[in-house]
Amino acid sequence: MRRLGFLFITLALLAGCSESGERSHLAQSAWRFDRIDGERPVSQASGITFDNGRIGIEVGCSSLGGPWRIDADRLVAGPLAQSETDCAAPSWHQGNAVSALLVATPRMTVDGNRMILQSSGHTAELVRTDDRD
Repeated sequence: MRRLGFLFITLALLAGCSESGERSHLAQSAWRFDRIDGERPVSQASGITFDNGRIGIEVGCSSLGGPWRIDADRLVAGPLAQSETDCAAPSWHQGNAVSALLVATPRMTVDGNRMILQSSGHTAELVRTDDRD
């Protein structure tokens, strides 16, 4: 009986280290874009926030928001609501690149205070700006 109890406790601990464990690590965090497709962001205010089950993205002249989750090593965001204002071409192009990146369910790598989101067409490098835990 003790072994069965130990097995259940071990399985519960392992489950805590899976997707929900990684998500809880990001659940209350903010990140700024350092590079979008190898270029510095046009706007220094460009970034991503994770607020429990919601993601918020500001880049260029676009704002996106919606639910998110981690599936294996991929960021699954959406459906995303998007708002857009008029802006100059470089900012508009970066907003479209990030939008396309997120729709493509990018691979997500987090190493300390750095995050890389990568799909077959776009890459974004981000730096953690705060711990809101």
